[in-house]
Amino acid sequence: MSFVSARADFEPESPMFALILANSLVSTIPGVSGAGESPEKSLLVPPLDAELIINGEITSANITPNTPTGCPTPAVLTLAMMDLIGMRPLMISAGIESDITVPHMNLGGKIGGDPRLGNAVPEAEILYERGRWIGEYLSQTSDMLVLGECLPGGTTTALCVLRALGYNAKVSSCLVENPVSRKEEIATEAVAKVAEAGVSDPLKIVSMIGDPMIPVAAGVAEGYTGKLFLAGGTQMLAAAAVIRALGNTVPDIVTTSYVYNDTSATFRETAAAIGADAYYVDPGFDELGHAGLARYAKGEIKEGSGAGGAMFLASLLGCTPEEIKAAVKNHVEIYQ
Repeated sequence: MSFVSARADFEPESPMFALILANSLVSTIPGVSGAGESPEKSLLVPPLDAELIINGEITSANITPNTPTGCPTPAVLTLAMMDLIGMRPLMISAGIESDITVPHMNLGGKIGGDPRLGNAVPEAEILYERGRWIGEYLSQTSDMLVLGECLPGGTTTALCVLRALGYNAKVSSCLVENPVSRKEEIATEAVAKVAEAGVSDPLKIVSMIGDPMIPVAAGVAEGYTGKLFLAGGTQMLAAAAVIRALGNTVPDIVTTSYVYNDTSATFRETAAAIGADAYYVDPGFDELGHAGLARYAKGEIKEGSGAGGAMFLASLLGCTPEEIKAAVKNHVEIYQ
């Protein structure tokens, strides 16, 4: 299998990488997400990932960027790529509970709520407009944007939104054993609420059962005039579905082979149904002689913090697969 599934026919002159940081109370529901040291501490993951990517270290907590099994957080992979290509990434926050200690654009908004209870993202339309402004702003200085996300619990809210928009989708998970039944229970309850209310407007659906990342990404897609790649797994499929439902051009999506080939999800089929061209990067982590990285190939983590998009961008800018893999291995060994 090749390192990149297909070569993008685009040669950027001024590319950018940005990451949307957001929270949802869904990640605090036991058994839904594997992010963080506990369901409650999953809310700390976005600001800590931002610290790691921007500063090269976690400064506000005494933890290592690895799961209990030794699997490196995807933020380390993104950091490795930013260092390799010499790029300063942009952090965009929306609905974050904790303070972010590194430079970032703050779009405000409240933490996303439980989609089964009340409106999960009451400020969805405001976040959409602010995302559109960000897209217009970034268009002034770049001709290609790789836009990632860091939102624990986001595959579950993505499932809710995709189902409410009419897609028979299955979503991935950062856990080896995808908690499919737990996610289905939440999505069934959330979608029933949308049906009962008779809501069909995509932003109103996001407002009821989505998360803060989705309207920001959809807004950026409307405002950005260059080439846009949504970097992430099934979470970005939900953003793409909203973009299509709004009548806007659906961006390409780039992820890792670990999401693309996840048999517990329907990434390929859902991308095709939405009309999104999908790329993936196969970094061959099971062949690098690092036990923690090899766990990606076993289904742990799979993707996050735009890691697949960051590797894709490095490849697009001329870095060889060997250089990319070496950069990843060197960085993860620092935090072992």
